This record gives sequence, C-alpha cells and structure tokens, in this order.
Amino acid sequence: MKKTISLVLWCFLVMPASQSVAQTFPAKPIRIVVPFPAGGTSDILTRLIGAKMTESWGQQVLPDNRPGANGNIGADMVARAAPDGHTLVLMDVGNLAISPSVFAKMPFDIIKDFAPVTVVSYSPHILATHPSMPAKTVKEIIALAKARPGKLNYATGLGGAPHMAGLMFAYRAGINWAYIPTKGGFANILIVTTGEADLLFNGMLATLPHTKSGRLRLIAVSSEKRFPALPDTPVVAEMPGLEGFVTGSWQGVLAPAKTPPEVVAKLQVEISRIIQQPDMKEKLTSQGADPIGNSPADMAKWLAAEKDRWAKLIKATGFKLEQ
Repeated sequence: MKKTISLVLWCFLVMPASQSVAQTFPAKPIRIVVPFPAGGTSDILTRLIGAKMTESWGQQVLPDNRPGANGNIGADMVARAAPDGHTLVLMDVGNLAISPSVFAKMPFDIIKDFAPVTVVSYSPHILATHPSMPAKTVKEIIALAKARPGKLNYATGLGGAPHMAGLMFAYRAGINWAYIPTKGGFANILIVTTGEADLLFNGMLATLPHTKSGRLRLIAVSSEKRFPALPDTPVVAEMPGLEGFVTGSWQGVLAPAKTPPEVVAKLQVEISRIIQQPDMKEKLTSQGADPIGNSPADMAKWLAAEKDRWAKLIKATGFKLEQ
C-alpha cells in the first residue's frame, strides 16, 4: 500500500513538472548545429526553418556551422550538449547511419546518444557533370569510365551519403573512378562547376539551381521513379543493371539523448507545422525536396534500417575511413 501511495504521489509530482518544461520551452535562444559548410542542403533548411521558428516562438533560432569529419564533429558537439532542447543538430541523417560502418572509431553512438526529433525532408541525389564532359547519359558515363579506369574524378565529402551513392553506382556498374575529397555540400558543387572534378551525386535541393543555370549538366536523378519536378529527366534505376538504385539526402533534426520527451514532441510538432506551410512546401517541392515531418519513433526506426542497409555495401566494397 505504501509503495502504491508513493507511486501515485510521484506521478502527481512528475506530471506537472514535465508539462511545465514543455510549456516554458524554449526559455532561451536555440542553436541548430549544421555540421557542414554553408551553402549545402542542411544549411539551407536550417536557415529557412530557423527563421520560421524565431517568428513563431519569439526566441532566436541560430544556425551554427561546424563542418568536419563527415558531420561527426558537429554531431558530437550536440551529443555532449545539455539535454534541454536548446541545442540541436540538423544534418543529412543518412551520414549518421553510414558513419558507424565507414569509421573505425566513432565519438558517439547514433542510437544511444541522440533523441531523434524528425526527418525534415528527402531530396534525391542528382547525378550531374561538368558541361564539358563528353558523356551525356548514364550509359555513356559508364562506358567512359570503363574506357578510362580510375581517370574520372568524382567530387564528394568522404564517407557521406553522396559518397555512398558514387560508391554504390561504381560497385554495381563495375567501374572505378578517383574520389576527390571535399568538405561536402556546396564544396562538391564548386569543384565540379570549376572543372576541378568531372561529376558528382549531390542533394537536389542544393544542386538543382546549378543545373538550371547551366553550370552543371543534369544527367539523372536517384529516386525510385521519375521525380515530379523533373519529369523528363531519367532516373538511374532505368539503366539495366542498376534497377532499384535509390539514394538521397535525408535531412533530419536530432537532440541530445535524455532531452525530455515533451520537449522533443514540441520540436517535432513545430518543425512539421513549418515545413507543411504552403510557402515552405512550395519552396521545398519546387527544388526537389519532399517534406516529411515524421514522428521521433518513426525516425528512430528509419535510422536503424539505414544503418543496416549501408553496412552491407561497406562490407561488400571493403571501404573504410580513419576518423
């Protein structure tokens, strides 16, 4: 009886406290760490969402670019931050799912050290080349790569989702090319537009404007089916031997582990509300990003599934990176 009474009293004490935390959050400015350079997909989304959150919550939501180690430096900062919801990370969460397989040692555990908030959007990768490259189709790129083994230069931040797209493409097509390491995101685009590298897979949101301007040549999209925004552009999976080829940039928000569930839920509801607003939805879809805004539980399941998916490719190719 004493235990029952104590439990009831505990519930009465905890429930108002947890509700109070959610009601008073945010109590100060929110920092959203972007673990990549400015100009990439994660950076673009952080600034768009942050401006809307600032407007609705009356607290500054500030982007903080901390690039390095395939996003692991910035992500580690958030994993170690106070679990109060005022420090978050917005990044290509595919990178988080990939990192445990490509790095021999990780500074954090992607399952234990983070509280998933939501997957913000999915943007399929664009396969694009410098306009001077003679190959103009997926078939021609494969033929050129086979004619010049190891000579084509592929721009990528090592170990990230765009790198895995190139690795999977080369593995399944039976080719090899030279990987030109960058800091990721906009840096990938920059060295292809300047001619320092030949081609890349990169997130559509960041890359599509450069194909429209003619600085890059659009070859294909890595979605399962033809993308509504680009109905005349083939998908990689249409090429015989590359059936089912699907890669992309999955942008998501995470908080430190032990962040109160009520705070995580409040963040998820607000971010989902923002990306479903007509102006935001139109901005995202017109540039090839599909708004998602799923639940923390669904995001956790997705992370676990992606971790297994990329582990199989890494094992098959034998690829590794030193942290």
